Amino acid sequence: MSRADADAAAAAAARFAPAFDAARVSHVAARRRRGDAALRILRPQDFAAARAEISAWPGHAPTPLLELPALAADLRLGRLLYKDEGPRFGLGSFKALGGAYAALRLLQRQASPAPGREASAREIRSGALAERVAAITLVSATDGNHGRSLAWGCRRFGARCRIFIHAGVSEARAEAMRALGARVTRIAGDYDASVEAARRAAEANGWFVVSDTSWPGCSAPPRDVMAGYGVMTGEIVAAMDAPPSHVFVQGGVGGLAASVAAALRQSWGDRAPRMVVVEPETAACLFESARRGRPASVPIARETCMAGLSCGEPSPMAWEILAEEASDFLAISDDLVAPTVRLLARPRGADPAIAAGESGAAGLAALIAAARRPALRAALGLDAASSVLLIGSEGVTDSAIYEAMLAGASDA
Repeated sequence: MSRADADAAAAAAARFAPAFDAARVSHVAARRRRGDAALRILRPQDFAAARAEISAWPGHAPTPLLELPALAADLRLGRLLYKDEGPRFGLGSFKALGGAYAALRLLQRQASPAPGREASAREIRSGALAERVAAITLVSATDGNHGRSLAWGCRRFGARCRIFIHAGVSEARAEAMRALGARVTRIAGDYDASVEAARRAAEANGWFVVSDTSWPGCSAPPRDVMAGYGVMTGEIVAAMDAPPSHVFVQGGVGGLAASVAAALRQSWGDRAPRMVVVEPETAACLFESARRGRPASVPIARETCMAGLSCGEPSPMAWEILAEEASDFLAISDDLVAPTVRLLARPRGADPAIAAGESGAAGLAALIAAARRPALRAALGLDAASSVLLIGSEGVTDSAIYEAMLAGASDA
């Protein structure tokens, strides 16, 4: 490192909270398989159909892609962009694109008045099949955001909605789903236990699962969920003159990361950016899958503060894409999150202030920690020419949690 670089690094160090250097960050470099999953599992026509439908919904508007030049300079990166999904349909996260769209697609399949054909989206939206739709119950498990999208979609299209949440989901997030008309059942255990509870209830009652994770016999809804997320990625591609060098994207069951990876591969081909997947260390199922070279579940002994990422079992469909497209997997400790939320809310220089939820800040938290560790920085190929895209997957979806993070220790 040159003297000038050393001086710049020292100056930046003084501007970051000690938590960024003290926190735990683990890295696995993926053994990527060769294949066509990014074109085969999520086809261009799947993304196109979702884009045509969702863009016609009342209230649709692209979310902002924000430049963070001061933070990029602090991290000695060339460019830093943040896709802020907080304003999406007033629901606070990118999930608004997935659950509601998958609900519509399922209703098209199940409410058709004629055997052998799907109902049109227009028939569902217009209320022409209202009586048939009203007899259908859609159900899912959620950490909050997916369930909120499903409840919003069910209210919009006239179907019944049942949501299962686990013990760690905040009551404010449960109330947000109830306010949209969903019946919410809280179970003991973690997210994966709530997925199983939703599945059993659907089988017992003749309900239909709208899940963001796949399993044998459940592939259409998670595919539709991921296709809906492609609206967000399409907005990113349309707003950029050239592809970034890196994308840091949150993990969970893998649906978001797989959708982003597939859409970027379809848009930019061999110029698609390096895909870095970020997870909490206490729920790092994708990290463990990359380490083992096959889908792997992990027990969740302690809930992470990154509520939307508290998933112990990967989606097999999503993993098939990530096994070919993701280059790196990072697992981070919770103590990185609150300082990152505060940094976004109280930016330096001319960077815009951003209200980010715990899961939405995870990608940036990992990037800051990685960029400040020389060995990890080199392993990820981060340098002064890097252009990094961050997926700010959620805004403030629980105001009490957000305010508590803002009220934490000063990071100055």
